[in-house]
Amino acid sequence: MLVGIPLFATLTVVALYRLGDRPARNRRKQRLKDVSFYLGCLTVVLALESQLDIWADSLFVAHMAQHVLLLSVAPPLIVLAAPWTQIWRPLPLGFRRTVAKAIVRSSWLRPLRLLAHFVARPLPAWLLFNVNLVVWHAPVLFDATLRNQTLHDLEHATFFFTGLLFWTQVFDSPPFRARLEWLQRVAYLIAAMLVGWVIAVVLAFASAPLYAPYAAIVHRPGGLSALNDQRLAAGVMWVPGSLTFTVAILVFFYRWLDPAPQRRIAVAIARNQ
Repeated sequence: MLVGIPLFATLTVVALYRLGDRPARNRRKQRLKDVSFYLGCLTVVLALESQLDIWADSLFVAHMAQHVLLLSVAPPLIVLAAPWTQIWRPLPLGFRRTVAKAIVRSSWLRPLRLLAHFVARPLPAWLLFNVNLVVWHAPVLFDATLRNQTLHDLEHATFFFTGLLFWTQVFDSPPFRARLEWLQRVAYLIAAMLVGWVIAVVLAFASAPLYAPYAAIVHRPGGLSALNDQRLAAGVMWVPGSLTFTVAILVFFYRWLDPAPQRRIAVAIARNQ
């Protein structure tokens, strides 16, 4: 997954040079999106290629922090940046046309197009995000990821990509638009947050460590016991893991209560008619 991040960032940097003739207002807006994009990329690097990844070998709480970063920090930052069309601009026009034509018209890609159209809807995206979260935290699979690096990488990749899918249902990310109304987005986020809380409660109130590889570690940093390490991990999922959800819920609830933006849009449309 990390191989694609430098390429993704490089394409975005090159694309910036093609935005110089845009109005200053648009350039400022684009810079904010660029900052969001790079923060998202840095968050993925922090989760997977930093001291945090080393600590995760012996501390479940560090491992859970990785999951939180990949599920609820990096994806919304990248979705808010909306880099989907921008990263194509530095590529040769002929190449872009060939790829776009293959994606849109190729018969052998039709099943993938249908699948993409299906999972890009709110309910399938919600289910994929949350079922994926629950399944990977089942002890049998979680223990397997700790013993098999390839499976571990797959776990982290699915967290990140289902995170992107989930958060595109919450935030507009042109050319993709969130289909849910403000209050529907609030309910969507609360329902997802509750799934994480259930996992956190199970971890926090378990009478014994649930994951054998962590339970087998004799000495861990800070002299933590396996059970206390698990309870701290539950706290990370419960509190830091809910922050992005909570902020978004408050913003969307406020937007639902305040009709002023809708009135301004209606007035602008009326003036242009």
